Formats: sequence, structure tokens, C-alpha cells
Amino acid sequence: MQRRMIRRIAGNFSRRLMEAELEKVEDERDRRGRRWPLSTVLRTVVLSLLAGAKSLADMENLTANMAPAMKRRFGLQRRLPDTTARSILCGLKPETLVLRLHAVVRKAARRKAIQQDGLPFGVVSLDGKGTAIPAVDDWYAQRQSQTAGKLTGLVRTVTAVLTSSAARPLIDVTPLPACTNEVGWFQTAFEHLMAAYGNSDWFRLVTYDAGATSLHNANTVRRHGVHYLFGLKDTQPSLRREAERLLASRQDSECNAESTDSNGGVRRVYLMTVFPGLCGWSHLRTFVRVTHTSKDKRGKVETTRYFLSSLPQSRLLPKQWLLVIRRHWAVETTHQILDTAFKEDDKPWITSHPRGAAVLMMLRRIAYTLLTFFLNVTLRSDDSRAQPWKTLMRSIDIALLTARGEDLAGLREHPAPS
Repeated sequence: MQRRMIRRIAGNFSRRLMEAELEKVEDERDRRGRRWPLSTVLRTVVLSLLAGAKSLADMENLTANMAPAMKRRFGLQRRLPDTTARSILCGLKPETLVLRLHAVVRKAARRKAIQQDGLPFGVVSLDGKGTAIPAVDDWYAQRQSQTAGKLTGLVRTVTAVLTSSAARPLIDVTPLPACTNEVGWFQTAFEHLMAAYGNSDWFRLVTYDAGATSLHNANTVRRHGVHYLFGLKDTQPSLRREAERLLASRQDSECNAESTDSNGGVRRVYLMTVFPGLCGWSHLRTFVRVTHTSKDKRGKVETTRYFLSSLPQSRLLPKQWLLVIRRHWAVETTHQILDTAFKEDDKPWITSHPRGAAVLMMLRRIAYTLLTFFLNVTLRSDDSRAQPWKTLMRSIDIALLTARGEDLAGLREHPAPS
């Protein structure tokens, strides 16, 4: 590996982990017998996630074999046993770690790492994600139907991604309790997001798929002075019928804007201004229809989706409406990366303790955000930014294992707090 890349990895992630201020996470352990500072454990877990570790055993192996220069750089003096880390992580409250994610994002904003990309204002997209584990506590893990005598719990979160930024950072996450669903939890998740960033100008529009579409949730968004764009399906039959009536007859030539995918697929957007008060939605202003036409082995395939928004049609150009809707799926891309690069679904690290599994999900999202800023902002060349996530994580792993003292000579010191 090039010495320059080793230095960049060491310098960047030591700074970013310091900015996360992990020492501020409340440590509820008895002061007697604390052999490992909590911040050291959390820093080591996040660093291992960055390096592609897929289990606590992988983390222990990494700390045992990490180069001495990197150990000094990240404040790790010896191997961290997997049993010790598991015990400490299972004793934490997942909600306390979200503040550390907020700290990472705010520091990124201060150094101008969050910039608008092609839209006149910020847009944040929310969506839910669940990971199955063979354990249930009916709080962090929702009980699923048992099949063949196998107990399964689903640990769920609602994720917020700033889709108007080129880096697409994950800026907020809330654990979704077992007793509710996405539509019932939306208000709490949205107000949690507003409590963290509501005084900023980061976003003026929030998007969600049809899983959260309800008049109550729309009222919540507008009460905070933010606009919504929600998916529209048969869960709102009256509105869906009205949208179809107003837009379904529009021909391809009547679309407001279109774009072509790299594989030749064509997306078209159709917009319609709505008179206030339709079906009791006093703030509804715009219906949106998006079609996607492509070809596969069966021939021509067309999908159609409908959306509704409180944002007046005139606030965005037609091509910007299409861009907002296409970017909404960036939150799905984030979830795919968590599943493919981090192996969250296949390798959740902790499986028999739902709260511990939720803690790992919070730390994994901190690692994701650190990586997306590094990949999309810190790295300069287009080739470096285009590399797969797995390749980048492997590079971090190699750097941690092979760096020599002379490789890091002259780097500004960022002492890790204990």
C-alpha cells in the first residue's frame, strides 16, 4: 500500500474518532474493576468496523495484530478481548450513542464537508431497517412468528440520510421499539431529527416511502415548518384514486421532465397542482407520478409510483422534482451498504442480546458516516472515490496491520482521550 494512503487513513480517522467525543458516552459500570475505559472500547469497535471486521472475534484479532504505530495513534495499548467488549457493549443504552453520530455530522458541517448538490435546499430522507437475531426482549427486538420452533426477533431502526449532499451522510437514527411500526414511530423519529438539527438550514424537505404516509405524520412535519414528500399507495385509497384520476391519463410526451439511466432505462415525472383541502389534507399542494421504463428478457417493463407533497410545484424545477425522488432511494442504498459491506444482517456481532445488537447498529452507523465522508469528500481523485466500499475497508485493515513508525512520522498528534 502507498505510504500516502496509510498516512491519510491514520490522520483522518484518528481526527474523526476524536471529534466523535466518545468519552462523553455515559458509563454506568461500577467504578470498581473498570480495566478498560469505555471510550477506548467504543473507539476500538468503530475502528474495527471501519476495517471490515465481521465479529467481535475479528475485532480481537485486529487489536492483537495491529501495528504498534497504529496502536499508539489510536490509543490502544493491548489486545481487547471479545468477551470484555461484548459485556461492556451490552450494558450501554443505544440511544446515548446517537449523540456521538450528531457530533460527527456537526463537525463535518463546520469543515464544509456537507454541501448542496443540485438542489436549492436540503432534503433528508428517512426509512426503516430491521436485522433479525435469534433473541427477543419485546423492546429492542420485536417478536416475529416462530417457524420450525425457531425464535426470531427483529431489531429495527429509522434512518435519516441527507440526500441533498454529495456525500449522502447518515445524520440521525432512532431505535424503533417492538410495540409499534414505522407509521406509528415516524413522529418520534422526525421530532428526534428536528431536535438535533431543527435550528439549521440543512433541510427544508423530508421524504419517506408510503410506510409513513398519514395525515397525522404530515401535520407533524408541517407543524415544524418543514415540507413533506411521501409515497402514495393503497393505504391512502382516496388520495391514491385522486392522484390516478388527475395524472394517470398523461402521455409520455406530456411529462414534465425525464432522465435516462446508464442502462438505458427512462424515468419520467408528471406533476399536478392540488387545491388545498383535498381529502382533508389542508397543506397538500402537489401530486407526483414517476414512471420507469426499461427492458429485460421479458421485454418492456414499466413501473409507476405516486407521491404527494406539501411543497408547491413551483418551488422546484421539474428535473429537480425527479432528482429529489430518485435521491430518496439513497437511504435504501445506505441500508444496502450496511448489509453488503458491513454484513449487518448476516454478521450482527451480537445475536443473543437485543440491546447489545442495537448498540452495534448505532456504532455501525457512526462508522458508515465516517467512511462516506472519507470516500466522498476526503479522497481527491475520481478513481479513489469510485472504489467499492469493501476495497476501502480492506485498505484500512491493511494500513492498521502494516503501518510503520516512519510511515506516520510528522503527522499531527491527536491524543485519544481515555
